[in-house]
Amino acid sequence: MTSAKSARRPHHWRRDLIELAALFTAVAVADAIANLIGHQPDGPYLLVASAVALVATAAFHTWWARRHSHAPPSGEEGGTDGGAAGGAGSSGAGEIAGAEETVLWRMRTTVRDAPGSLAALCVALSGLRVDILTLQTHPLAQGTVDEFLLRAPVSLPAQELSREIAAAGGASTWIERADAHDLVDTPTRVLSLATRTALDAAELPLALRQLLGRCTIHSLPAVSVTGRATGQSAPVEGVLEETVMRLRDPSGGVIVVERPYLPFTPTEFARARALVELDARLGPRVPRSEDVLTLPEGNEITVRRADRGDLAAARAMHDRCSQRTLGLRYHGPVKDADRYLDHLLSPRFGRTLAVQTASGKLVALGHLLWDGDETEVALLVEDDWQRRGIGSELLGRLVALAVEAGCDSVYAVTQSHNTGMVAAMRALELPLDYQIEEGTLVITARLTAEGAARPSVPTEQARR
Repeated sequence: MTSAKSARRPHHWRRDLIELAALFTAVAVADAIANLIGHQPDGPYLLVASAVALVATAAFHTWWARRHSHAPPSGEEGGTDGGAAGGAGSSGAGEIAGAEETVLWRMRTTVRDAPGSLAALCVALSGLRVDILTLQTHPLAQGTVDEFLLRAPVSLPAQELSREIAAAGGASTWIERADAHDLVDTPTRVLSLATRTALDAAELPLALRQLLGRCTIHSLPAVSVTGRATGQSAPVEGVLEETVMRLRDPSGGVIVVERPYLPFTPTEFARARALVELDARLGPRVPRSEDVLTLPEGNEITVRRADRGDLAAARAMHDRCSQRTLGLRYHGPVKDADRYLDHLLSPRFGRTLAVQTASGKLVALGHLLWDGDETEVALLVEDDWQRRGIGSELLGRLVALAVEAGCDSVYAVTQSHNTGMVAAMRALELPLDYQIEEGTLVITARLTAEGAARPSVPTEQARR
């Protein structure tokens, strides 16, 4: 690059003509002065006058030269300085744009795998005063999927943005609103999800959902609750079919991920498969944390995470529960209740909290179950330990786990005459929706920012 100061300027014939005329004038004046001095008695005065004339001529020449040689270049002659001026204008526009209210958008579009394709998109976004915050590329067999996180003026509608991208060569463009959580760069987010998966087997479905965006995840077991083979399986390497992924579940069966509104890319499939392989290598695992609580009457209980290792204790609790209690919990034939325990205690289908006494006897279970893109809560408290605040304590902790997992709502399926469950849901002090169908009551709690705190119960807590 050549700076404006060192750039070669065009040659002007007018300057040469003026300098030549000044030279001839100086010679003529010098000759006239020489003749006058030689033949006139007032020669010294004329010599002084000629000196003044020469000084004036030199001053005029200097002024003329500086005016024309140091003037700012025009738009045709000074491309670099013109760019600087344009940069200043752009800076001013940036300040205006920065003062304007903006929104975040996530955009994905497919472009030809050719030089200049991405540059055309960037130019189009720049013309709309849209700032590119992050960019990911997903190579395809033909073309490339570019995924952007954009900051755009709030006055720019999504339709106009999509039209401009299409005009710049983008195809199959998809746009949705984003939030501050999307500002985390992709490697950091993937490492965080891998860490969560490594610490807790129940995190795998949630990690997949956060990795892939809005999608529905189903864990289909290889054996049903009735003990029959379901035939659900997938190859070790998994299967990718446009908007559906099928991944082999390390605990048996298959994990099905669906995103009808946006096809998965091979890059996303590889990331999801890497998370599943990490889960398979680490094997079954559940965080071992315990909270010791003191009930109002003085008895101590321990609340902890449960898994399939608690199956025998859970079945023993079933045997001590009345038919009415089991019927309120399972809404079906009580004789089949034990068959659900293996499913409920699997970390693949959610998180389970267990309550045990000082002697180690299991007296209550609370389940947070992943149901596609929804989340269900369910409680079972042994008859002799009901009406002591255990159910409310478990429900509050399950809701806190749902908030931590990023769930928008939780729902409980019970019966309209189950006053204990209804009271526990109301005690959450969250917005509730009720739906009754043939005696079955579905209560949905919407998890707002105010609902992130666990409800208080009449217990004294000490953490081990």
